[in-house]
Amino acid sequence: MDKWQNLEVGQEFETGTLTLSKGDILEFAAEFDPQPYHLETEAAEASIFGGLCASGWQVCALMSRLVSDTFRDQGIAIQGIQTIPNMQWKIPVFAEDSLCATVVVADCKKDVGLLVCDIRVKNQHQKIALTLSMTLRIGTQSTSQSTAESDGSAGL
Repeated sequence: MDKWQNLEVGQEFETGTLTLSKGDILEFAAEFDPQPYHLETEAAEASIFGGLCASGWQVCALMSRLVSDTFRDQGIAIQGIQTIPNMQWKIPVFAEDSLCATVVVADCKKDVGLLVCDIRVKNQHQKIALTLSMTLRIGTQSTSQSTAESDGSAGL
C-alpha cells in the first residue's frame, strides 16, 4: 500500500520555510510579472502595497515547492495538480519574508488517487499571505491512469 493511502481527512502537515530575497523578487518579476510594484522601489512605495513585493504567482510557486518537498519527505508522490478552485492572496510578501505553509487534508478519494488539500501560507509573523484549496493527483502510475480515464482529464 502507498503511504498516501494512510492519509486521513483533517490530518495536518507543516512545511519547511523559504526566504525570499529582493533579488528573487526582481528576477521573477522581470521574467514573469513585470508590474512596477514588483520591479521599481519608488513605484512600489507609491502603490497600495507600500513597498516592493513579490508577485502572487511567485508566492504560488514557492507554495508549490514547500508542499512538494513536504509530501516527498513523507514518501508521498504528487503526480500533478488537477484543480485549484479557490485561491486568495491576503497580504503582500516582501523581500526577506520567510514563508511556510500548513497543509490540511480536506478529502482523500483513495479509489481514484485524488487528494484535496486546504493550504495556508504564512510569513515569519504568522500572518496569512495566501490561502487555497487544491486537488492533487497522488499515488501510483496505475492509479493516475485510471483517474485520467474516469474523469476525462487524460493528457493534462
